[in-house]
Amino acid sequence: MKLEIWFEFASTYSYLTVSRAEALLTAAEVEFVWRPFLLGPIFRDRGMETSPFVLDPVKGEYMWRDMARRSEAYRLPFIRPRMFPMNGLKAARIMTAVLEQPWCGAFARSIFAAQFGQGADISDERILRSALETCGVSPGPWLERARSPEIKETLRATTDRARNSGIFGAPSMVVGGELFWGDDRLEDAIAFAQSRHE
Repeated sequence: MKLEIWFEFASTYSYLTVSRAEALLTAAEVEFVWRPFLLGPIFRDRGMETSPFVLDPVKGEYMWRDMARRSEAYRLPFIRPRMFPMNGLKAARIMTAVLEQPWCGAFARSIFAAQFGQGADISDERILRSALETCGVSPGPWLERARSPEIKETLRATTDRARNSGIFGAPSMVVGGELFWGDDRLEDAIAFAQSRHE
């Protein structure tokens, strides 16, 4: 039974989870799998054209302060990006293309660090190329694969799967059909996964 980590590159709290999940799960000896998906279509299903944190400015301001506190607690760099939410479509397609690679987690962390640690625009191909280069690979072939109809369809299917599984936000962790939502539930999800193996 693997722990599934569902995340969206435009999601603030996904930054916190993706940045620390792999180390925690490896230490806990819990198998896991990355599930990149898009929140936009799921929000639109609920009549929202953008993030709830944008639609509700009071909630949004709280989120930014909370992000600053939690990032400091985790010793992660944090800069509020000039644009929010950013367009994470290209990054999600690349992540989908590289999921079978042992360095896919490093790629995800690099994208999140660029966005929320440096304030970079993750829709910029230069940022995407740099993230792939930090993984020690040539960007060209992976960028080309990410633009293929196969990868585009796979990402759409993954997003549909999230929708049909009842996932409504990111990050979400799923263990054997049990849903845990939010960065502050990562440890709970890990403990639940461990209990299933006892």
